[in-house]
Amino acid sequence: MNVPTPTERTLSSAPHAAYASGFKRIAGFGIGLALLLLCIIASLMLGSKAIPFHTVWLSLQGAASGSDSTIILNARVPRTLAGILAGMALGAAGALIQALTRNPLADPGVLGINAGASFAVVIGIMFFGAATTESYMAYAFVGAALTTLLVYLIGTLAGGRINPVRLTLAGVAIGAVLLGITTGLSLIDPQTFDQLRFWQAGTLDIRTLSTLPVTAPAILLGCLLTLLIARPLNTIGMGEDLAIALGARVVLTQVVAVIAITLLCGAATATVGPISFIGLMVPHIARWWVGPDQRWILPYSMLLAPILLLCADVVGRLLAAGELRVSIVAAFIGAPVLIWLVRRKKTLGGL
Repeated sequence: MNVPTPTERTLSSAPHAAYASGFKRIAGFGIGLALLLLCIIASLMLGSKAIPFHTVWLSLQGAASGSDSTIILNARVPRTLAGILAGMALGAAGALIQALTRNPLADPGVLGINAGASFAVVIGIMFFGAATTESYMAYAFVGAALTTLLVYLIGTLAGGRINPVRLTLAGVAIGAVLLGITTGLSLIDPQTFDQLRFWQAGTLDIRTLSTLPVTAPAILLGCLLTLLIARPLNTIGMGEDLAIALGARVVLTQVVAVIAITLLCGAATATVGPISFIGLMVPHIARWWVGPDQRWILPYSMLLAPILLLCADVVGRLLAAGELRVSIVAAFIGAPVLIWLVRRKKTLGGL
């Protein structure tokens, strides 16, 4: 009787393990889609006033009228769509930044992007009379883009490729400087501080669909670019020298990643304000479920972030009549989850 060796047993079990892993990933994605649908329905139905699903359905079809229909179409539909788009952007940007810098604690806040957007909004309010959501969006997008470009240039000094450590340090330093200037300027002018504090807290309550067509193309393009570079990011994760030896276009991948980060962070921050915790936590959840493969981490992050953002928004509406800000609720919900995940060593695998 021939007894298989350990190597032969490992090889024979490899196809089964690969099948089980693939099934787990696909099944998890299907469950995520179902959860997202439930979150969308809850976002449309629940709030300071609960509205029956039948009324929601008729309102979306244009077959209902009255105060409930007005609430759904003018308030809850815009904030739900904003949650989906901003969640996709924050999740993709967080996963992309962590992969690019090989830093599991990186997010748009670490690279100074949120601080750059806030600084630009303060400049717009104080010196150019910005007072509308659309003007906030424009200044925030420009500020985020310029900050990303500056951090990228510093991160590539004395070399043609991005240095992850230098990139992270540059983002932290620039973010701290811009945050200090922003705080100082806003405290000088009480009116600027009053306008800024609502936007800076982060909220989905945009109450108009007119802002979404401006930022949606940037978010969708950023997500597309992110998915296109998922495979080369896997190669770069093994080390730049090995990636070059394997034929990966390291510089091109890094440039595309920076462009995608600029589009995603700029558009998301412009739409809902600076919300930093989502981009930090969601990639850890995705990595815990699917492993270190960026081809799965990135789409999972785009799916899970809107779920978390919409859940936080609904909980904030139910907890406080004045609607607790989504960024605050997301931190309370996500912090215990993140602490549990980072205690599992395999969560940080692949970085």
